[in-house]
Amino acid sequence: MPTGAAAPWRVKLTEIFLSIQGEAASVGWPTVFVRLTGCPLRCAYCDTAYAFHGGEWFEGDRVLERVREFGVRHVCVTGGEPLAQKGCLPLLAALCDAGFDVSLETSGAVDWRKVDPRVMRVVDVKTPGSGEVERNRLDDLPALRAEEQIKFVICDRADFDWARDLVRERR
Repeated sequence: MPTGAAAPWRVKLTEIFLSIQGEAASVGWPTVFVRLTGCPLRCAYCDTAYAFHGGEWFEGDRVLERVREFGVRHVCVTGGEPLAQKGCLPLLAALCDAGFDVSLETSGAVDWRKVDPRVMRVVDVKTPGSGEVERNRLDDLPALRAEEQIKFVICDRADFDWARDLVRERR
């Protein structure tokens, strides 16, 4: 391998599809969703439990080829928990290198501070209603840039109060 060449990488994918982004600051944008397989969390309200297992291994070049086929600029890497796979970081960098606007939806339970700075990080802070609140890495939140995002899934009034108090404490 030539000096400086990137090592080959692969990821296990549950699905790649085109849809309209329905969350966060990019609501309404046509977006290619790259859903990686696997998640170490088991949130009570999870709507993507089908991504916990299964999936298919894709080499990096094949992932980029599939994403390009959709002909849109915005790509969202999601899961499960995408950062649970070691191939996620090179995937994010390769998508950015290819000229895509890339966002990452992460639970925040896996260290996300090494994500390529060109990627828009969206951290889903787990509320008590998720059953996974202890997995939060709240001390990492100050590493987010001003344009990046934190989201909360609010299950009930107690979750709302918890999220409100967290935001007030950490401003």
